Amino acid sequence: MPSDAYLASRVLAADPVELIHILYEHALTQVRSARTALAAGDIAGRSKAIIKALEALGELEGSLNFDAGGSISRNLARLYRYMRRRLTSANLKRDDAALAEVESLLRTLDEGWTAMRHAASFAAISPDHYAVAESGAHSWCA
Repeated sequence: MPSDAYLASRVLAADPVELIHILYEHALTQVRSARTALAAGDIAGRSKAIIKALEALGELEGSLNFDAGGSISRNLARLYRYMRRRLTSANLKRDDAALAEVESLLRTLDEGWTAMRHAASFAAISPDHYAVAESGAHSWCA
């Protein structure tokens, strides 16, 4: 992840949609770091990276708006909890397969979020297509 000062300025300048992308990006970076630390036998590094990934997933789940997001929010909450369980298990059992699974899930979510962000940008140009990008899943989408 970039320097703390860079990340702080990026977060402060981000719109709500970008903030979710930053959380996905951060969680992915931490899971990759955990995998690297696991391979190197760095217990402290692995644990630190997993804790940071768990925190990012907690922030993502905390940002969900169940009223506006409906089933999408409920499904995302279940997926975030599942990933947190897998990360905890990976840390306890030193399980790279669990880390790889979470990395894949996060990458898929981030790719979907990125596509939605691009659709939202397109919607600003073509309002008829806004419904494609508006899920209401996260709290700022109400």
